[in-house]
This record gives sequence, C-alpha cells and structure tokens, in this order.
Amino acid sequence: MLLVDGEPVLSSSAGAASRTGAVGVELVAALAGHPGLRDAADRLKATPETRISAGREGAPRHVYVFQREYATVDPARVELVGTDEATTCIGVVIRNNRTGITSVSHMDFPKIVEGGLKQMLELLGDDNAPFDVHLIGGFSDASTKVVRSSGKKHIKQEGYSYPLCCKIVEVLHKSQQQFHLRSFCVLENNTTTDSLGNTLPVIGGFVVQTTSGVVTPASFDMNSRCPDEVVRRIRVSVCSYDPTWQGRLLETYDTQCDVFRIAPACWMPNWADIASSLNQLSDSEVLMQCSTSPAAEPPHFVENERRIWKYLINNPDWEETFPKYKPRVFHRTSDGSWSRYS
Repeated sequence: MLLVDGEPVLSSSAGAASRTGAVGVELVAALAGHPGLRDAADRLKATPETRISAGREGAPRHVYVFQREYATVDPARVELVGTDEATTCIGVVIRNNRTGITSVSHMDFPKIVEGGLKQMLELLGDDNAPFDVHLIGGFSDASTKVVRSSGKKHIKQEGYSYPLCCKIVEVLHKSQQQFHLRSFCVLENNTTTDSLGNTLPVIGGFVVQTTSGVVTPASFDMNSRCPDEVVRRIRVSVCSYDPTWQGRLLETYDTQCDVFRIAPACWMPNWADIASSLNQLSDSEVLMQCSTSPAAEPPHFVENERRIWKYLINNPDWEETFPKYKPRVFHRTSDGSWSRYS
C-alpha cells in the first residue's frame, strides 16, 4: 500500500480498480497533484547536484546501478548508492528505516516492474518495518512529438515514462507492504524545456546516503560507474533477447559480501554484424535510432553506444566474456577501486 504523510493514497474513481491499468493511471494523477509531494519535488530539484568521482582519497564507498539493474546495500558496508543517465527511465529507492538497508533500481520498461520490485524487496528484511520509497526520473516525454536540432525536425516515438510510472505505483499500491512515498519527482514534476522547445528531465540521476536515507541529485563520472562498465552496458542491450532475464532486473551486486557479481547474459554471434552496421551511423542517426529520448541524452551517449559496439565486434562469442555462463566477480580493494576475481 502506498502512503503519503501516513495516509493511504486512494484513486479518485472507485470503479477504476476493475479496469486493467486504470489503478496506476488514477494513482499517478492523485500523486502528481499532491501539494506535499510537489513541494518535495521542488526542494529536490533545487538541491545542488552531487558529483560522484572514484579513485580520490577518502571517497565514500558507493555502488552504481546501470539501466535495468538493481542493487541492495547495507549501510555498514556502503555509504552511497545511486544511478544516473535516466531520461525516460525511473529510479526507484526502497529503504528499510529500521536497518538502513537500501535497494535502488533503474527501471526502464513496465514488464520488468513486478518482478523487479520483488527482487528489490527480497533482502530488505522485516515485512513490518516502515519502508520509505522515492521515485525519481522520467519526464513528460509524451509531449515531445518532434525533436528539434540544428534547424531540422525529426519525428520520434514518444510516451515511455508515463506507462512505466503508472505500473510502478500500481504494483506498490497493491502490495501488502506499506510504502511511505517521500519523493515523486517524475513526469510533469520533473520536466523542463530547452531553448528549442524539447522537453527534458530536470533530474536524471541521484544518490542515497545509506545511513541517513537522504536523497540528492547526482551525476557520476565514468570511473565511478565501475566495475565492468562496458560489459554491464552490453547486458542492458542484449537482455531483452535473453530469456533468462525476462521480467527481471539484472543482478549485479552481492549485498552480503560487498562484491560485484555480474550475472551472465548471452548474445547471438550476429550481434557483431549488427554492431558493425550501427557503428557506421552518424552521431545524429545513432541518437534517433538508439534512444527513446534523443533530445534529452547526455553528451556522452553516442560515445557509450560506440564503445558497446566495438566490444561486440571484438567479442562476438559471449562465452569469452562469461565462460561456462558464470558471473564476473569483482572485489573492492583497500582504496575503494575494484579488482577482477574471476
């Protein structure tokens, strides 16, 4: 059940419960207009962005979550957990107030929501504990029917954030667990417009301080998205075609051992040919063909896509990356960096 300020959130239409998907629609409308949640979103957007950098002395121990991944962390081992690069995706934070154990996911598609939330809850502990929830990311992309750049107009499919958000709140609402919604910085509450008239998300990344539960906007430099950055990005690209991951979030982090255990994914040999073909596209074509929100992507989006394709071209056989379909394991070193174990 979803609660705001300790009170259950109710849809405005009692008959909505009988219609598929209508509960989520009604809940999103109620939450988007809630004065307290709007104020909380405004405060979050006004908070200066934290820049997370790895490798510097005294840097806090952190765990980074890529698209379609999740991680559950213990504050005794990890100080910060977060994600960024979210445009039409939505970040979900669920935190056990008694223990501080915190789970973060980067949701990208409605069909992984139900299974993904179940994965997030598995290690959060006592079902009777108060759980805080933050939903951050996504924007009013349904209004972006035309992408404008360099004086040209490009038609682009729209409307990814809204159905995803509806599904998330519906599944949380139907749960027996009580979820206290603290942040609803999504959709219209997280939308701005650039000089060309394209709608964009205000916040595309955040970090959670595990001991306090405080959430702030954040961005991560390339080194702080380790370990195994390129391989993890590839898993996002190929998991939709890998039946192992249907309806599930990608597994990355071992909470008990404080190690990254990158669960395997496989790809077909012809992915190397597909990658080679995609790599011939111009930068603008890459944005239009490979992004759900080409006007909203960060500057390094195209570079990241090309690094994925080059890896696939050089490693067409997935078994070279995941021998015997075993995970890739990384241990944290004394300076906070990561070392490959297997």
